[in-house]
Amino acid sequence: MTEENTWNSEGTVEITHDVGLHARPSVKLTKLAKRFSARIEIAADPEGPWIDAKSIVKVMGAKIPQGTILQLRAIGTDAQLAIEALIDLVNQNFEESQDAQSA
Repeated sequence: MTEENTWNSEGTVEITHDVGLHARPSVKLTKLAKRFSARIEIAADPEGPWIDAKSIVKVMGAKIPQGTILQLRAIGTDAQLAIEALIDLVNQNFEESQDAQSA
């Protein structure tokens, strides 16, 4: 499934969170990814390496910094919905401002 034409949906989004894709943002991303049946992968570069978006260890281990254009791709029946939801989460700064307001 590594051939580009096998992926049902792809997208990109800039990581604007202050600490990048680390700790809380990684947990939120993986929790959201796990809600979908699609296979979802992310990468800091279009050429990879691609990692499983449902693996907290791999996502945190990637240490993707602020300002990175995150690459997303998915395959499965809900692939498009998964990509859209993950892009929305990143665009909402991982809901950090909502967390701060509710604390």
